[in-house]
Amino acid sequence: MSLNAQLSATLSRFKETAPEAIKTPILEARAQFEKTFDASAAIQVGNKLPEFRLTNPVGEDVASADLLSNGPLLITFYRGSWCPFCDLAVASLQKNVEAFKTKGVTLVAITPELPDYSLSMTEKHDLKFPVLTDLGNRYAEQLGLLFRMPDTMKPVFEKFGRDMVAHNGDNSLVVPVTATLLVDAAGVVRNTFVDPDYTKRLEPTIAMEWIEGLKE
Repeated sequence: MSLNAQLSATLSRFKETAPEAIKTPILEARAQFEKTFDASAAIQVGNKLPEFRLTNPVGEDVASADLLSNGPLLITFYRGSWCPFCDLAVASLQKNVEAFKTKGVTLVAITPELPDYSLSMTEKHDLKFPVLTDLGNRYAEQLGLLFRMPDTMKPVFEKFGRDMVAHNGDNSLVVPVTATLLVDAAGVVRNTFVDPDYTKRLEPTIAMEWIEGLKE
């Protein structure tokens, strides 16, 4: 089953089984963001990737310049380990990480979650690629990839027992737009997938097509 088929099935189950008090604010927040998101403000193909220095799960700084010294990057942003759609997307990428490596491409995931939670995600899926903490979503903001969830979502997180202060270090309810970027070795963005609908993600097969296109 493709990644997006899994995501669609997960969304269908949620719509069928979730209590209205949880389902309604989640679906309304998603729909409103889809209407208002300005894709033109997000990083574009042909842009130079802004440099970053972010923290990995064991507290080490990782710089984009160091990663790029090894070749192109496939960078994916995810909302958090609490998001079932992100969980599926990260697991799917892990299944394809070796194929990316054989093409000389380094896969990197970026999340606002603190290192303890990125470590949990790494261990859960036995990830063989770096997961980096974008504290306060500062880097995502540079790239125009912010989703400011409304206050109506606070009771939802409480019902699920998700302490966003513990996860992200603040209670802002800001997460990145789910996005994946292919950046060539010169640091130029060659392909982008940016979708305000977090239930949709880039298929790894499409990512591989992008990577093949770097030779052109």
